[in-house]
Order: sequence, then C-alpha cells, then structure tokens
Amino acid sequence: MNIEQIVFYFFAALTLISAFLVVNIQNLVRSIFLFFVTIFSLAVMFVFALADFIAVTQVVIYVGGVLVLMLFAFMLSNKELLSGLRDASESFKIGHFFGLFICLGLFILLYSAISSADIINLPWVKASHAIGQNDNTIYQIGIHTMTRYLLPFEVVSVFLLMALIGAAHLARKEKGS
Repeated sequence: MNIEQIVFYFFAALTLISAFLVVNIQNLVRSIFLFFVTIFSLAVMFVFALADFIAVTQVVIYVGGVLVLMLFAFMLSNKELLSGLRDASESFKIGHFFGLFICLGLFILLYSAISSADIINLPWVKASHAIGQNDNTIYQIGIHTMTRYLLPFEVVSVFLLMALIGAAHLARKEKGS
C-alpha cells in the first residue's frame, strides 16, 4: 500500500466517523464543528478523485458560508442551548493530555507523510498540464459542471438550501420570549 492510499483511507475513515458523530452527538456546538471536519475530509477525498474544482467549491461554500451561518445562527439563538457548555476558564486537567498526545501524533504522521511524498512525480500531477495563456478555464469549468459534475453540483445546491432553512429555524425567536 502506497502513501496516497494510506492518506485516502485515513480521510475516508475520518469522513465516516465524523459524519456518524455529527448525527449522534447531542451537543449542537460539537456537532457543528464535527460537520466542519466531515466537509473538509470529504473535500480532500474529492481532490483524490481529481475533482479539485468541486473540492474547492465545497470548502468555500460549506466552510466559508454554511458553517459560519450555522455558527452565527447558533450564537444568536436562545441561551438555553448554551447552558450545556462548560466554562472556558477550567484548568488544564490530566485527561486533556490524552487529546494533546493524539493531536501531536497525528501531526507527526501527517508531517512525515507530506515530507516523504514525491509530489512532482505523482501520476495525476504528471497527467495535468499547466494552464496556458490561451486556455479558457471558465469555459472548461462550465462544461464540466454541467456534464461531468452535474450530480455533485445539484447535491451542493440542495444542501445549501437545507442549511439555509436550518439556520433560519435556529435563528428565529420563540413567541414566548
């Protein structure tokens, strides 16, 4: 198994685990941040599928728009949702060292994988060509969006609509308050 497959399977597992936790965690704040992890790891998988435009679009639209909208809607909602959060002034406990150890281990793993990878000689990098001065990339993006990537494009639009409706529902005030 080569390094590309290891990184792909890592992000595939991260996508599945974080998506499962988004659905099953009761805390809304943690669920929103795990949704960020799910979207980002899914964008990495789109890069591995050579759909880099969809990956960039997903990061820009979802992370830049939808998640920020969800976070603002959550912060503007009633204070009862915020009551389950712990105070940020708690001291650093022994249990936090385990999380710090895992983060440090993942950082070392990713750093060693990136530093040992020969990015220039990857097959998909060699297959791609440099954009020339006369290339019409907007035309190519339009053609690919409406042919090859039509289904992901439509799924993104449905998810944006769902996120907008969900954010509006979270942000609305109750009649009693």
